[in-house]
Amino acid sequence: MPTPSGQISLDDVNTELDIAPGTQINMDAADVRALAEVPTGAISMSDLQNKSNAQFIVATGGTITTDGDFKVHTFNDSGTFVVNQAGNPAGSTSVDYLVLAGGGGGGQTNGGGGGAGGQLSSFPSPAVGGLPVTTTSYPVSVGAGGSKPSPGVNPGGNGSPSNFSTVNSTGGGGGAKQAFPGNPGGSGGGAGASPNFAQPGGGGNSPAKSAPATPVQGFPGGPNVIPSNYDRPGGGGGSSAAGTFGGTGSPSPQGAPGGAGRSDSITGSSVQRGGGGGGSSINAQQVHLLGNGGAGGGGQGCISSNQYRSSSNGGTNQGGGGGGGNATSDGDGIGGKLGGKGVVIIRYKFQ
Repeated sequence: MPTPSGQISLDDVNTELDIAPGTQINMDAADVRALAEVPTGAISMSDLQNKSNAQFIVATGGTITTDGDFKVHTFNDSGTFVVNQAGNPAGSTSVDYLVLAGGGGGGQTNGGGGGAGGQLSSFPSPAVGGLPVTTTSYPVSVGAGGSKPSPGVNPGGNGSPSNFSTVNSTGGGGGAKQAFPGNPGGSGGGAGASPNFAQPGGGGNSPAKSAPATPVQGFPGGPNVIPSNYDRPGGGGGSSAAGTFGGTGSPSPQGAPGGAGRSDSITGSSVQRGGGGGGSSINAQQVHLLGNGGAGGGGQGCISSNQYRSSSNGGTNQGGGGGGGNATSDGDGIGGKLGGKGVVIIRYKFQ
């Protein structure tokens, strides 16, 4: 904060210059002259009133917006975050971040939903949060969504990782086809349905990672359920909740909803990202058991009978899991779908 605008002491100057109290001041020193804004000649104490030594981060890269005293760099595609000035403690020296990987693709043939991309964030940063930066270039990688499965292939593809500096999030796990478990990942893929074989969803937060504001990067996918010899695929895990399992109250397979994504306001307004994909259904007779995508970009699972609906891709730049399918190809709209691409967002004080 600036020095006092009224009566001022030499220790006020020391504090502003980040010098230990009681240190003798040389009024001709370069940092004192810079603070006083008097390049030559005598300096009076009044020259040092209401002055600030704050220097702030100056950077380029991505799409830049402003939120009050903060700049926000959004990378919807891979690029470079270039720090041209690193700032100082009186201004800013660190950045907050959100690093979201690509979501997993949905499974085919009674397929489970894809898991959301792993999400790591320091916003809002506690006392230990934020990432110090120096004057250099930081490559930024935005992970692609996982592929939908080719005919006969299991499962849907895992999403690709996203990274910035030392922060690396893991792509979401692919949803499985009939009688297979979901893939592990940042969030796990849902299990494929089977009338005879119970299968687990893919593990979430795999491998284990955390950040100051996100204790885990994602949650597990849902298992299948085989009551009365009828099969129900699982939903993909989300970045704030696990995928669920299909319903048990009807003699028709019921797709399971994907897990919900995580909300934050690093851009200045609250946005939910990282929803898991919904599992597929043959005939969804119970509306509350539809394989809907998790809030925050999860793709919906298909219904392939009398209440027909197509499956859908995970949300782009939301790291959403792809919806589960009930076909080996996508010509009829009910194949497993693509995971959504991730995003990297960087925020810092600039004034």
